[in-house]
Amino acid sequence: MTKIDLYIIKKFLGTFVFAITMLAIVIIVFDISEKIDEFVENKAPLEEIIFNYYLNFIPYFVNLFSALFTFITVIFFTSRMAFNTEIIAILSSGISFRRMLRPYLISSAFIGLASFLLANFVIPNTNHTMLDFQYTYLKEEREVKNRNIHMQIAPGTHIFVETYNTSRDLGRRFTIEHFEKGELVSKLRSDYARWDTATQSWTLTNWVKREIDGKKEILTKGSQMDTTIALTPKDFIVNLDDLKTMDWWEIREFIRKEQMKGASNVLEYKIEKYERIAFPFANIILTLIGVAISSRKVRGGIGMHLGIGITLTFSYILFMQISTVFSANGDLAPSIAVWIPNVVYGLISLYLIKKAPK
Repeated sequence: MTKIDLYIIKKFLGTFVFAITMLAIVIIVFDISEKIDEFVENKAPLEEIIFNYYLNFIPYFVNLFSALFTFITVIFFTSRMAFNTEIIAILSSGISFRRMLRPYLISSAFIGLASFLLANFVIPNTNHTMLDFQYTYLKEEREVKNRNIHMQIAPGTHIFVETYNTSRDLGRRFTIEHFEKGELVSKLRSDYARWDTATQSWTLTNWVKREIDGKKEILTKGSQMDTTIALTPKDFIVNLDDLKTMDWWEIREFIRKEQMKGASNVLEYKIEKYERIAFPFANIILTLIGVAISSRKVRGGIGMHLGIGITLTFSYILFMQISTVFSANGDLAPSIAVWIPNVVYGLISLYLIKKAPK
């Protein structure tokens, strides 16, 4: 590794750390100003505010903005190098443009690896403590999914509930379907299903049962019926905050269990799983784009470079959001959806590198 490599790596990582530290300080200051009344009102201890909340709050936001600030960092210091004719001097000394990219790739790969470790191992653990603090002192409600829930409670037995009221333990539009050899043999539908804590059973209101035996169908109705099934109220409640606290192994084990149950919420967890792998690569891709754009010396300094760069970055983030929406609401596989932006912008980065001044 040459002195030029070390010079660029020092510039890259030094500027990145400084920029992300300033961002973290600004976010903390604004967050304190917004929540100070709640801290005082709920008598949150200063020690817990610092160590349980803000110390665990920082890794999440550092990782969230890492790709954006990697790009801004590259644009900023590379534009200054170009303006000071340092890049011209490097290329004139016999170093090729591709060789000059090496320290950029090393630095961005280091940040990408740090982002991967944060997303999959560090942040899920810090979120445990931070979320407990929020529930205790900020009185934030747990984010749950309690609408349009499908699941398999036994081989061939599926349930569906349109909405579930967690405070009343009451499900609306409750359906149980039983299949044998892939064919529907019975379907029990009710307007409401209420959990009886005393008997540990469900009370169905305004129920209709349809039993199928070959070409014969038997239809029975009733106003109320008690039934015991392998289902409790907590099975209906999908706590979306749990997603934030699952590490690399936990999220995969959870998906495996939910798939065995035939649950409908698996897609969201799969998207999160693949995003944690794909997102760190954005640091490398945006670095290549940043170098290609900002290595040319132009009039006006870094203003134009920053404008073009930030536009590309936000378009990348928007593209990633759109592709995941298509996956969540369409037939696009999550593994493909989260990688499409990386592939498209990776090709853009290679094109820009090819066209960059040599």
